[in-house]
Amino acid sequence: MVVFWIVLGVLVLVFLWVIATYNGLIQMKVNVQNGWSQINVQLQRRHDLIGNLVETAKGIMGHERQTLESVIKARQVAVDASTITDKLQAENILTSSLRSLMAVVESYPNLKSDAHMNRVMEELTTTENRISFARQYYNDEVNRFNVAIQVFPDSLIASLCKFEKTTFFELQDIQAKQAPQVKF
Repeated sequence: MVVFWIVLGVLVLVFLWVIATYNGLIQMKVNVQNGWSQINVQLQRRHDLIGNLVETAKGIMGHERQTLESVIKARQVAVDASTITDKLQAENILTSSLRSLMAVVESYPNLKSDAHMNRVMEELTTTENRISFARQYYNDEVNRFNVAIQVFPDSLIASLCKFEKTTFFELQDIQAKQAPQVKF
């Protein structure tokens, strides 16, 4: 009779462990999804601001049409991307295009002194910072989740429930990884 109660106690503990582990993995997965949602909110804000930026720059930068068109095209590809992988690639291309536009804007004194352009540029800078913070939060949650589904014994539950590793939001643009050079 004692053996029965011991076996039953062990089974109950194992069952409780499985439930706790599963719920923990679900919570981490939801945190990853929340992190991605926060990035999407900021990316949408960025996409909206880019339209304003391009419209403001069009009048003054008429002969820089190729730069403006590449930003518009990259923005549309980023908006249309549906999977996380496609969105990550599209956003990296958009970031690169924006860097080109910012470099061109620097060479136009009239554009740099335009109040509307300055306001849009400030909003875009703020949004880029927000994207950076959202990306950091997302990557932290992805790291926690990916580690949790790979460590033993949680990996047993993760493999049974088909939890899969999630992709980090990483910069692919080599220029974006380098620190900017300041020259006086």
